Amino acid sequence: MASTQASQGRRGRPKTADSKPLEDILEAGLVAFATYGYEGVSLRMLNRGLGVSHNLSYQRFGGKDDLWRTSVDFGFGPLLRIMQGIFDPTLTEPLEQLRLATRRYVVFSAEHPHLIALMNIEARQDTDRLAYIYDTYIEPALTGVGRLLVYLAEQKVIRPISLREFHFLVAHGAAAIYSLLPLAILFDPAPPGDPAAIEEHARLVSDVIVEGLRLHPNG
Repeated sequence: MASTQASQGRRGRPKTADSKPLEDILEAGLVAFATYGYEGVSLRMLNRGLGVSHNLSYQRFGGKDDLWRTSVDFGFGPLLRIMQGIFDPTLTEPLEQLRLATRRYVVFSAEHPHLIALMNIEARQDTDRLAYIYDTYIEPALTGVGRLLVYLAEQKVIRPISLREFHFLVAHGAAAIYSLLPLAILFDPAPPGDPAAIEEHARLVSDVIVEGLRLHPNG
């Protein structure tokens, strides 16, 4: 009888799995995949890190593939929305639009460093996962920037630069300071993630890129 009552008591308690916010799970999944790579993450490990029941991820996602994709959607979705709506209609100078796009991308990367960290892992192999991120998020996010680069070059405002070159300069150059934080701290102990430091870095990067690309008529 005591055993039966105990079993009923256990069934009546609220489950940790039921009370864990979905956003917390997806953020933890994104961080794990960005830190250990797809092969280095297991659902058991993730559940243990969250302090939830073993079946949580299985119940909500069914498997690691679905968890990976949902975590990627959770992380890259806001970036896509920002980049597609980044151009300011009050700015009539196209070169200033490029400066704005660069600055906002750097700020977003500082606030979401695990996206660059994830790409540092996923981009090393030609997989369906990489194709999914590129086709769903990276290419559409950069379409407007690519058109702007072509237009500015055709108008002789900037020297020609491919979208690939521009992307790697900004995403895996300027924004790398946030995904490679321990290395950044070895150069300078001042935290690069401080809000004032982020704004200063974003302004510096956007100025260096824009002014470096700008063509001056008088030479």
